[in-house]
Order: sequence, then C-alpha cells, then structure tokens
Amino acid sequence: MAKGLLVTYALWAVGGPAGLHHLYLGRDSHALLWMLTLGGGGLGWLWEFWKLPSFVAQANRTQGQRQRSEERTPPLSLTRFVAQIIVGIYFGLVALISLSFMANFYIVGLPLAVGLGVLLVAAVGNQTTDFKNTLGAAFLTSPLFYGRPIAILPISLSASITAQKHRRYKASIGSETLSVRLYRLGLAYLAFTGPLAYSAFCNTAATLSYVAETLGSFLSWFSFFPLIGPLMESVLLLPYRGWRLLMGDPRFSSSNFQEWEKLYKFVSSFQDEKRQLAYQVLSLSEGATNEEIHQRYRELVKIWHPDHNRHRTEEAERHFLEIQAAYEVLSQPRKPRGSWR
Repeated sequence: MAKGLLVTYALWAVGGPAGLHHLYLGRDSHALLWMLTLGGGGLGWLWEFWKLPSFVAQANRTQGQRQRSEERTPPLSLTRFVAQIIVGIYFGLVALISLSFMANFYIVGLPLAVGLGVLLVAAVGNQTTDFKNTLGAAFLTSPLFYGRPIAILPISLSASITAQKHRRYKASIGSETLSVRLYRLGLAYLAFTGPLAYSAFCNTAATLSYVAETLGSFLSWFSFFPLIGPLMESVLLLPYRGWRLLMGDPRFSSSNFQEWEKLYKFVSSFQDEKRQLAYQVLSLSEGATNEEIHQRYRELVKIWHPDHNRHRTEEAERHFLEIQAAYEVLSQPRKPRGSWR
C-alpha cells in the first residue's frame, strides 16, 4: 500500500519523537532510534520536517528500483557518520551507568553497547553495514583503554569508521506484519531501558553518583578544547534546564558553573545518605577512622559468613552482602568539593 505524505506529517506532529511516522513508513531502525533518544533530543525530529517527502518517496519505491540500488555503494554521509559516533557514545554512557557492575564490563559490555549504537544508526533508512566487522572494531579498540570511561569515544570512532567503510544498501526482504515488527521493537526497547530503569529506581544513590563521576570525567577531557568544552556543558545541561522550565522556574543563571553546583549538591545529598546508612550497617559512629572501619568489618564478616551460619543461610547471606557493600562505601575516600570538575 502506498504511503501518504499527509498521514506521515500528521504522525510526525503527534508522535514524532517516539518514531510513529517512521514506523508507518516501515523504517523500524529509525523508529527505534527515535524511541531511545526521543527524536534525537528533539533536534532530529525538527530537522526531519524537510526530509519527510524523501522518506515517503523512498518507502513507495518499487521493488525493481530497490534491487538495482543494491548493486551500488551508498554515498558517504557526514551526517550519518557523526550520528553514529554520537549514538555510540550515548549507548556507552547508558551501559556505564546501568551495567558497569558486570564482570569484564570494559572487555565485553562496553564495546558491545557502543557497537550496537553505531549499528543502529548504520541501519537507518535503506542502508546497513557489516555486523561482524563493526563489532569487531569495537572489541579490538576496547582493551587499549581498559577501565577508563573515556574509552567510549575511541570505541565509537573506530566502530563508526568501520561501519562507513562497509556500508551497503539493504537486501530486499518480504513485508512483515505489524505485530511482528512491534514485538521486535518492544524487545529492543526493553533491553535498552530495563537495566537503566532498574539502576535508577533500585540503586538511585549509586546511579546518581556514577552519572556525576562519568560526566565529570568527560567534561575534564573536553576541557582541553576551548570551543567544544562549553558546548558540551550546554548540551548536557539541557535536560536540567528543561526540568526547571517545567517546574515553573525559567530563570537560568548566566554561568554553567552555578548550575553544575546545584546539581552537585543534589547528588552529594544522596552520597551523604549512602555513607550514613553504611555507618549504621557496621554499627559505627560517623567519623570513625579507617582502622576502626576495617576492624569492625572483619568482626562482622566472621559473624555473618554463610559458612558459619548454615542454620540460617538466607539471613546470613543478606547481612554478609550488606556488610561488604557498606565497607566498600566507607573505604572510598570522600572527594573534596569541586573535584568532579
């Protein structure tokens, strides 16, 4: 069935940031990308206003025309290449926040997340790329920057270059039912948002702390570039400014530093609460020395070790894990104010 331009514009206006118009046109990869990024932060959604006629024409292209296009290599697109890098970094940041607790995260989890972000952009429209080579480039780059959050950038860059090198048109496939397409999109959406939602709601303090540390390391790296640094700060502050606008406080300070200070105080309050709970778990008063913390930890571990409490295994395991988590929190030195910058 031929796709209508008016229907496409209507869906773009009603549910554009959620990718409804792309779903209508059969551009499932583009629809998923918009679902995960809310229309590319809103900018991509607005920019598409002028691109919708070409999208509709592409969706209505005949089978014969598409088969002939498969014989050529798609032209190099700077926009697609930059988008691959940005989305790869975005996927990597989400993985850092929600999956960094995994064993061998920097070897497996991080390059996989970044590579999938690059592949998603590469599959937008009628183009695609080589799956194995793109992920291979991500996995080969990751060990060179092991343990560093900034590894996201070189991993995304190498994967994007590889994806562009192996770009090609998609092969012709038969049409699928809407239910099958929605099922596949739903699974992909849950796979992306599930771990992030779990970290945000079940481990809020640790998630906020890690977000602050990750953003701090990125801003420190971009501080070497006088023009890019302030631009990155402005982009990262957009959600916060939008939240303040929705809360009825549109008065923004002229300095990014003052706004980062407010965010830091908010995150710091969660960190202080986390340390207070850790002191309670170890039955220590605030301000205990490192020797007292270590000694109390050793005593409680001996008491609640599961091997010593076989008659109440579940209770012992719960206390044992709480003690370990509390000791890990108190073992980390408190960072001085402003060190995150």
